[in-house]
Amino acid sequence: MVSTAPSTAPSLGDEPGGIQDIHRTISHLPNDPYLAYRTLSNTANTGEYTTETATGEIIKRTISARGEKVSYKLVTFTIDDPDNPKNWSKAYKWWITMVIAVMCFIVALCSSVITPGIKGVQEEFGVSREVALLSVTLFVVGFGIGPMAFAPMSEILGRRIIYVTTLGVSVLFIIPCALAKNIQTLLVCRALCGIAMSAPMTLVGGSLADLWKNEERGVPMAVFSAAPFIGPAIGPLIGGYLDMSNGWRWLYWIQLILAGTIYLVLTFTVSETYAPKILTDRAKKLRKETGDQMHVTEDEIDRRPFKETLTLFVARPFQLLFGELIVLLLSLYMSVLYGLLYMFFVAYPIVYEEGKHWRPGVTGLMFLPIAVGVLASAACAPLVNKHYLKIHAKFNGNPPPEMRLIPMMYSCFLIPIGLFIFAWCSYPNVHWAGSMLGGFPVGFGFIFLYNSCNNYLVDTYQSQAASALAAKTFLRSMWGASTVLFTSQMYHKMGYQWASTFLAFLALACCAIPFCFYFYGARIRKHSRFAAPEKEGGVKEVETGGH
Repeated sequence: MVSTAPSTAPSLGDEPGGIQDIHRTISHLPNDPYLAYRTLSNTANTGEYTTETATGEIIKRTISARGEKVSYKLVTFTIDDPDNPKNWSKAYKWWITMVIAVMCFIVALCSSVITPGIKGVQEEFGVSREVALLSVTLFVVGFGIGPMAFAPMSEILGRRIIYVTTLGVSVLFIIPCALAKNIQTLLVCRALCGIAMSAPMTLVGGSLADLWKNEERGVPMAVFSAAPFIGPAIGPLIGGYLDMSNGWRWLYWIQLILAGTIYLVLTFTVSETYAPKILTDRAKKLRKETGDQMHVTEDEIDRRPFKETLTLFVARPFQLLFGELIVLLLSLYMSVLYGLLYMFFVAYPIVYEEGKHWRPGVTGLMFLPIAVGVLASAACAPLVNKHYLKIHAKFNGNPPPEMRLIPMMYSCFLIPIGLFIFAWCSYPNVHWAGSMLGGFPVGFGFIFLYNSCNNYLVDTYQSQAASALAAKTFLRSMWGASTVLFTSQMYHKMGYQWASTFLAFLALACCAIPFCFYFYGARIRKHSRFAAPEKEGGVKEVETGGH
C-alpha cells in the first residue's frame, strides 16, 4: 500500500557557511489537499512550496542514486516575492477568482440549459425521450471521468494549461452539437464536452488555495461554491425561452457564445497560480542563467514512480469509497443531493408543462427560488466561517473534524422540507407559488451541506483528502447522470405528489448521516486505514459526543 503522508514542518536545512535561512511560512495548512502529495514521494519537502526565504532557496542534503552526497538548492519564493500568487494584489486575485467562478457557472449551466429542448431533439431525430436525455446524462458522466485525468495532469503541468486546453477542446466540440445531423453525433460530442468541461470543477479549489491565504479563503470559496448550483438552476430558464423562440439548436449556440467568451478572458488575463509549476520554471531559468545544475525543485528530483502515482490517482479514490464508511456515506448523501438537482430538470416540466400546461420559458422561472436560495446561503458562508473560527480557538487550534458537521446538522432538514412543500403543492389546481417557493429551502441547504461535507473529508483524511473528494465527485456524477433517465417514469407511475414525497423521505433519511458521524466519527476514525491520526493534544472522542 502506498502512503501519501506529507512531510511535516519544513526542514529548511543550513545555508552555506552555517547560517540558517530567514524564512516564513505563507501558504497551505498541513492538511491542505491541494499540494502535490500524490505526485511527490514521502521524502519530498513540501515546505519548498509553502515557505518564503530571504535567499530564495533551501539546501537539501541527500544521497544520490550513485551513493554520492549531494546538496541541492531547492528554489523557493523570496520574502514578499511578486511571483508568489499569494502576494499578488487583491484586485487581481479577485479577478482570477471571479473568472474561474464564472467559468464554473457556465460549465454547470451547459449541463442543464439543453433540457427544455429535449422534445425538439426527439422530434427531429425520431428518438425516444430517454435517448434524447442521454445528452444530459453523458455530459454529467464526463464530470465523473474527467477529474481522474485532469487532477494528476494539473499537479504535473500546472493549472493554467489544463484550464486553457480543456476549455478550448470543449468549445470546439460544442459546434458539432449545434450542427448535428443525427443523434449519434450529438451524444458523442456531448460526452466529450462533459469530460473536457469537468476540468474547471476539478481544479478551482486548488486555484483558490493557490491564491488566497488560509484566513482569507472563506469568502472566495463561498463564491465558487455557489456557481455549480446556480448554473443548473438558471440553465432551464435561459433554455426555455431560447427554445421557444429559436429552437433547440440555439441552446448549443448560447453555450458556444458563453464558453467562447470566458475562454478568451481566461487565456489572456489569468496567469499560472500553481506554486510547484512557477518554481520549476524559475529553477530551469536559474540553471540556464548560472550554469549551476543544483538549482532544482522537489517536483524535478523527488517525484513518485509513475506506477505509484497512477495507483494513487486511479485506485485510491475507490479504496476510500468502498473501504471507508465516512467516504461512502457522505458520497451517497452528496449523490442524493446532486441527483435531486438533475431530477428537477425532468420533474419541473412534468409538473408545470404537463400538469399546468405551461410553456418551457415560464417553467424555467420556477427554478429561480433554488438560485436565490443558493445565493442566500453563500452570503451566509462568512458567518459560518466566523463561527468555526471561534470553535477553532476554543479547541486551541486543533478542533476535531466532527466540528465541521455542525452546519450540516442544521441545514440537512431544509432539503426534505422544501421537497415536501413542492410535493403537496404540485397539484394542477393548486396555485404555483407554493411549489415554486419549495425550491428556496432546497437551494439554501445545498451550499451548507456541500461545504460541510468537503471540509469534513479534508480534515479527516488530510493528505488523502484529494482522493476522498475525487471518490465523492465520481459517485455523485454517476448518480446525477442516471437520475434523468428514470425520473419521468417515476413521476408518471407514482404521481407528482408521491414521487416528490419519496425523494423527501430519502433526503430525510440522509439527515441521520451527519449526526451519526458527529457522535461516532472519532470512534470510526480510530479504525480507519486512511484517516489522519489524532494529533497530540487533540480533543478526545468524548468531547464530540462519541461514546
